[in-house]
Amino acid sequence: MTDTPLPALPRRALLASLLVGLAGCGFELRRAPVFQFKTLALTGFDAASPLLAELKRQLQHLPVQLLEDPSRAEVVLHAQRDWRDKVAVASTAAGQVREWQLRLSLNYLIRNAAGVELLPLTELRLYRDMSYTESAALAKEQEEASLYRAMQYEATHLLLRRLEAVHPGT
Repeated sequence: MTDTPLPALPRRALLASLLVGLAGCGFELRRAPVFQFKTLALTGFDAASPLLAELKRQLQHLPVQLLEDPSRAEVVLHAQRDWRDKVAVASTAAGQVREWQLRLSLNYLIRNAAGVELLPLTELRLYRDMSYTESAALAKEQEEASLYRAMQYEATHLLLRRLEAVHPGT
C-alpha cells in the first residue's frame, strides 16, 4: 500500500482559515486604551515614585494631555498611598531567608473636574515570589529590580484600563 500525500492547501487559504478561526473565537490583539476625556491630572504620588514615572511614560503615547493643575483637568487620578515592600516568607532554621515576597500596592481614587468621585477608593496590589540565596546576592538583587519593573508595567496597564472605563460627565 502506497502512501499518497493529501493535496496541499494553498498558503493563502490556510492563512485565511486561521484568521477566520481566530476572529470567530473572540481573539483580539491588545489595543491602546481610548479615553472619554482629553485632560488628566495625577496627584498624590511621591515625586520620586517609579510608578508615577512609568504612568507618565505610558501616557505620552496616548491622546490625553497631562496637566499639573487638577482644577483644570477633566479627570484626576489621586494616589492616596503608593508603596513597595519586601517580606520574608520562608527561612531556614538558622534564620537565613530563602524566599521573599515582593509587593507593589497603590490606593487611588478617580474624580472629575467638579470633584465628583468617578471611582471610589480602590486598592491595586501585585505580588511576586522570589527565591533567595546569599551566594547569588547580586543576581538576586537584579532579579528583584526586574520583578519590580514588571509589576510597575502591569500596574500601569491596569490603571490605563480602569481610566478607559471612566466617563467624566457622569
